Amino acid sequence: MSYAPPGFESKICPPAQLTARAELLTRPLVFTNGCFDILHRGHVTYLAQAAALGASLVVALNSDASVRRQGKGDDRPVNALADRLAVMAALGCVTLVTWFDEDTPLQRILDCRPEILVKGGDWPVDKIVGGSEVLGWGGTVHSIPFLHQKSTTALLEKIRRL
Repeated sequence: MSYAPPGFESKICPPAQLTARAELLTRPLVFTNGCFDILHRGHVTYLAQAAALGASLVVALNSDASVRRQGKGDDRPVNALADRLAVMAALGCVTLVTWFDEDTPLQRILDCRPEILVKGGDWPVDKIVGGSEVLGWGGTVHSIPFLHQKSTTALLEKIRRL
């Protein structure tokens, strides 16, 4: 028995289609981004909180090359982009998932023009990429405090110790 919604991979949206597909979404639209390499409780709690701020949630994932440039380690990402996209698309709280190869998601933010921009609590609001743009068109920017102190880096370190 599959717990993923039927056709969940239809939520995967190539960047070139994001503007057109975002125009069809129920508003207000929430946008967030990240690597989401090995999905854990902290991630899914955060995504559910982000989704609750609006009617639709768009998640943009760093491409594999973008993750490598983040300095997370030579062996990252553990999961390739196609796998991370599929896992993210299977989450019920996610409306669309796309990706970016740049170092920041600014172009995807401009593509879908969210009313609500969200990052995790380790990001001060004034440092969130795209924040000034979203505020400029009347939106809001949020830094959601972590409820569960989890990280993919810490999880990988634990696995290596075992």
